Amino acid sequence: MPTPPTSISDALVELREVFFGYGEREVLSGISLRVPRGKITAIMGASGGGKTTVLRLIGGQQRAQRGAVLFDGKDIGAMDTAALYRARRRMGMLFQYGALFTDLSVFDNVAFPLREHTDLPEALVRDIVLMKLHAVGLRGARDLMPAQISGGMARRVALARSIVLDPELVMYDEPFAGLDPISLGTAAELIRRLNDAMGLTTILVSHDLEATFALADQVVILGPGRVAAQGTPEEVRASADPLVHQFVNALPTGPVPFHYAGPAIEEDFGPVQGRAA
Repeated sequence: MPTPPTSISDALVELREVFFGYGEREVLSGISLRVPRGKITAIMGASGGGKTTVLRLIGGQQRAQRGAVLFDGKDIGAMDTAALYRARRRMGMLFQYGALFTDLSVFDNVAFPLREHTDLPEALVRDIVLMKLHAVGLRGARDLMPAQISGGMARRVALARSIVLDPELVMYDEPFAGLDPISLGTAAELIRRLNDAMGLTTILVSHDLEATFALADQVVILGPGRVAAQGTPEEVRASADPLVHQFVNALPTGPVPFHYAGPAIEEDFGPVQGRAA
């Protein structure tokens, strides 16, 4: 297993020999990785490799079956309900398709975490929400409903909502999925600008190789149950690992097979007969 780069210090998030599976299918087989403070770390790899599972483990929605998931030095899996709640208050999450409340306006979607988790007066809630919407370029869209805005705008509203409590860590699950090139470029620029301006630590799960490699400070490639590569985008591109080579070069053949594992074809269709004349 690759050793995390020694140049990375002061990790906000760390996974130590983490195992996790769904039923009999093991997804993570003792993986270790570090997420440095103030940087953008991208987690990439083939579908089903455990990327979203890693986000869920960090957020406490899942518990590691073995190993430790540390947030600011404390084991998420060992936290009681109150401690986990406090930890989650320091995290923001952007889901793959925004997950906006369809019956709430843009303003009320962004205000929701403030009204749910704080006792701030409504005048202060208004100012904070408008500041966050201004940061993503949508202050003028405050009164629109989700059905009235584009997919790219909805993603930006969700981004404003994810930072409204001023988190230390923001996790993005496929933030570029389904976006046109202009919206994708806007989203990538926003992620970088907000990360640097707010002093955030960012974890980004994405399949978009070009946009993600241009954005990330560190890239982690997950293979079946393992960390196949971890380092700067340049270091990952130069990796000799066959799975990494297949992934970064978009090759159809390699360690990741075309066919999902299943019974032998004879079990489904019977013995193979001789060719017809």
